[in-house]
Amino acid sequence: MTSGPETILEVNALKTVFHTRGGEIHAVNSVDFSLKRGELLGVVGESGSGKSVTMMSLIGLLPSPPAEIREGRVIFGGRNILGLSERELRTLRGRDIGFVFQDPMTSLNPVFTVGYQLMEPLREHMGLSRRQAAARAADLLDLVGIPDARQRLSDYPHQFSGGMRQRVMIAIALACDPKILIADEPTTALDVTIQAQILELIRKIRNQLGMAIIWITHDLGVIAGIADRVVVMYGGQIVEQATVAKLFAEPRHPYTQALLQTIPSLRGARNHRLNSIPGQPPILAFAPSACPFMPRCTHAFDRCANENPARWDLDESHDVACFLASNNGASSHV
Repeated sequence: MTSGPETILEVNALKTVFHTRGGEIHAVNSVDFSLKRGELLGVVGESGSGKSVTMMSLIGLLPSPPAEIREGRVIFGGRNILGLSERELRTLRGRDIGFVFQDPMTSLNPVFTVGYQLMEPLREHMGLSRRQAAARAADLLDLVGIPDARQRLSDYPHQFSGGMRQRVMIAIALACDPKILIADEPTTALDVTIQAQILELIRKIRNQLGMAIIWITHDLGVIAGIADRVVVMYGGQIVEQATVAKLFAEPRHPYTQALLQTIPSLRGARNHRLNSIPGQPPILAFAPSACPFMPRCTHAFDRCANENPARWDLDESHDVACFLASNNGASSHV
């Protein structure tokens, strides 16, 4: 992982566990990554790979207990934000880092108008008057493509379609002009036409506002169209990181290769069955002491069962946590 003057967010050795009646669940295991100004970083992996938990850990969105951030640093604005108080975190989430949740059906409060929910962060974090907040809220709805924006401020969430509710969630996340927008699978619950509209909206907003974006998804097809760089997660850790062009052209981790093979293709015989990855994701009851993908990997050998591989640098923009890469002369990742 490299950082420099353009780095806006840096995550080092992040570990998150959940305390349950059955024992600890090691959901995030020594995650390292950085985010540059204006960059769109895609985070991909199967359900349970640690994508959402990692991002919620960064800004204090996990309930504690049962969650515990056991180790790590998250550097934003020159300070480790893991050490902030709850009040400081609320301010950070309101002003500097916006979060778009996965399901717009449950993320909006049904008993308050959309206008109230848009105006609340504007008045709380930016000190706007009611009139100023209403004007800004209407501008935000217009920005995300909702017609008759000023009139819609008095409507309730149930009066909006699913796609419109997701646009409202994006507007709320953008309310205070955050430096980073984290979008947690924001198109998963939407049909393909609305998905395309939301993706185009994100492109427009990114170009217009120049903010950095972290896009969490299980859909590599989406990532191919919008991301600059991709982080692949499995078993609560990063197994590969590369530019989007490099990842699709030269995937090096067997898990990344398997994910890419599951993408449907318009080419080939019509009776060709879709590929799947045999086996199940790991149960994270213990900190990983072996390669987490080993039980499902067709390239596994003895060392994989006895040691969890570090990430190895293939070049300045591509690293992978796999012994196959280390055996090919890659250098140790720091």
